[in-house]
Amino acid sequence: MANPTSRTRGTGSPARRTMTAAARAAAKRAGRPARPERAARREEEAVPGRTLLVEPPANGWEDPPEPESFDDEPEESAPSRGAGRSVLTAALGLLLVAALAVAAVLGWQYRQGRQAEQARGEALAAARRAAPVVLSYDYRHLDRDFARARALLTGHFRDQYGRTTKTVVAPTATKYHGVVTATVATPSDGGTPAASVVSATPDRAVVLLFVNQVTRSTQVPAPRLDLNRVRLTLTRTSDGWKVSGVDAL
Repeated sequence: MANPTSRTRGTGSPARRTMTAAARAAAKRAGRPARPERAARREEEAVPGRTLLVEPPANGWEDPPEPESFDDEPEESAPSRGAGRSVLTAALGLLLVAALAVAAVLGWQYRQGRQAEQARGEALAAARRAAPVVLSYDYRHLDRDFARARALLTGHFRDQYGRTTKTVVAPTATKYHGVVTATVATPSDGGTPAASVVSATPDRAVVLLFVNQVTRSTQVPAPRLDLNRVRLTLTRTSDGWKVSGVDAL
């Protein structure tokens, strides 16, 4: 009779033989070279990405340079931008001041021109009215004539006129019955009286007039006509334009 234990050890059970055969097949497959296509496919399936291995240099890796700090850059750029704005603001301010100054000067010149033009007309009219009064008198009413004339005068010339008429004109006119009648010359066709403005500012004007003076006295047998050129200086006062000078040319 055969020994069951030795038989079992020599041949083994079916399950054990199956596991042994499977192990041998796996070992054969492991030692067999794989096909390139399958190997590449397996690598792609097994490894999602590739890793490149770099050999270190003989001297070793050098430390990378430290990154530069840009912390101070905003602090430097901010004042620069602020300075630029300040310069621009100052330039605009200067331009505005210059524009205002030019506008003020032009406005002043315009007003001066308008006032001077107005003064020309007013002074010319005042000179035409004043000349016949200041340059005329009648021995029969000297005080009245001199008073009317002084009302049209101003400044030092008013005082000078008063002294001259009192010490020279009045005694002579009274002695010789002098009568002087002055008129501003006019053209024969009755045009504008011969008077023109030489210069004018808002407060002062010079007017040139052609004046006819007819003199009567006991010293002349017939009335004498004198054709004179007279320059009157007029000054603006609170009471209007007054004569501040008379010069015979």
